[in-house]
Amino acid sequence: MSGVPAARATPAGGVAASWDRHAKGSTQHVRSIAGQQPITAYLRYRTTMQQQMAFSSSVRGTALPAKPRASNGAARARLAVRGQSQQAPRSVQTSGAATAEAVTNGIVTSPLFRLSYDTDNEHPDLTRSWKKTMKIAVTGAAGQISNHLLFMLASGEVFGRDQPVALQLLGSERSREALEGVAMELEDSLYPLLREVKLGIDAHKVFEDADWALLIGAKPRGPGMERSALLDINGQIFQEQARALNEVASRDCKMLVVGNPCNTNALIGIHNAPDLPARNWHALTRLDENRAKCQLAIKAGKFYTSVTNVAIWGNHSTTQVPDFLNAKIGGVRVPNVIRDQQWLKEEFTPKVANRGGALIKKWGRSSAASTAVSIADHLRSLYTPTAPGDCFSTAVYTAGNPYGLDEDLVFSMPCRSNGDGNYEVINDFVIDDWLRDKLQESEAELQKERDCVGHLIPGASKAVCAITEDTMLPGEN
Repeated sequence: MSGVPAARATPAGGVAASWDRHAKGSTQHVRSIAGQQPITAYLRYRTTMQQQMAFSSSVRGTALPAKPRASNGAARARLAVRGQSQQAPRSVQTSGAATAEAVTNGIVTSPLFRLSYDTDNEHPDLTRSWKKTMKIAVTGAAGQISNHLLFMLASGEVFGRDQPVALQLLGSERSREALEGVAMELEDSLYPLLREVKLGIDAHKVFEDADWALLIGAKPRGPGMERSALLDINGQIFQEQARALNEVASRDCKMLVVGNPCNTNALIGIHNAPDLPARNWHALTRLDENRAKCQLAIKAGKFYTSVTNVAIWGNHSTTQVPDFLNAKIGGVRVPNVIRDQQWLKEEFTPKVANRGGALIKKWGRSSAASTAVSIADHLRSLYTPTAPGDCFSTAVYTAGNPYGLDEDLVFSMPCRSNGDGNYEVINDFVIDDWLRDKLQESEAELQKERDCVGHLIPGASKAVCAITEDTMLPGEN
């Protein structure tokens, strides 16, 4: 294929993605492995599977329309091979030398995904529905959460069975071999929708042209570490990543912050990526929503699918507010189904907030799998029209919010979507005095967190940390 380097001699049967250990401006090859026969066989198999399953890549690695921005020089070279036509290629590579990993400025592309297909013989009714490849950058890509999430993304479970994806995975020097292992498993899974896998340790390169950035990686909280110190350390990470996104990501890139403290990390991101829409930043509270639905269903003796319109308000911390007032079970407001007001007001929220800690006590692990599921749920909610009378929870920027909240926070609120990837904040939720007091508690905490990271927010009026209480969710860093 045009632009792809020739194969290099390697150990038999190896198909692992290679790594490029580098600092900016330098490249030092660590490992490059490619096997000729497995790739040739895979190309034949995958071409057949593409035709049978009605999936196609118009061009593997095709760039999305270029956005206007100043050149960043050679160190910001394009991730994908350029010069390929926007039209589908006319031939399928099924023989000859296998392609080796392409290494471009510290980005490694696995050879199995550098594919092209002949679409001349496909019926127009089939090809009409094929979409452009969605580029998804993932940080913390070798971690436990990603180990569950990446396979959901690649399978079509999240964005749909007609949406090809390219995974751009950010790791670290310490995690490079683990990330290679992730790439190997993705290769072996033969996902027809997975058009490309890239590995790197430089955010400026991994984030290039990203349509989504799933910001999962963050520094774990060490023994004796104060929450203010964690805010500062992780805040610096997200400041750097936001600046990289601002420079190289798609101009409509959407960001989901998972690394904690996620609300304030997202706020730092907003202020350090001024060229990206502030409304495109999200912080994950969907796991809290899922846990709240579970507890309400158990208490009511109903199946969880009957629980709707559940919102999480505020911070992803113990000050979060799972909203039972507006929630419904079987179409009936929760207070009219669960008449135990003491449980609703005093026990319900702690059950939701402490669920992660309870899980760790049971089996000694954090909630990586259910967090990955909640990320998938969050993304699906933006690409599936919200059912009438229902909502989903996401922490978003409060500018112009309808509830009188401080307009410079990232605060979880009830939202709906028409399925185009965007959202609107629902403006008609009932707020009684009890709920208002709880919202104000969470709002005050987020204001304190903002003050703690004022040195990471351009133009911030404060940079003084007055946080004394630990409100991190049990079982989370």
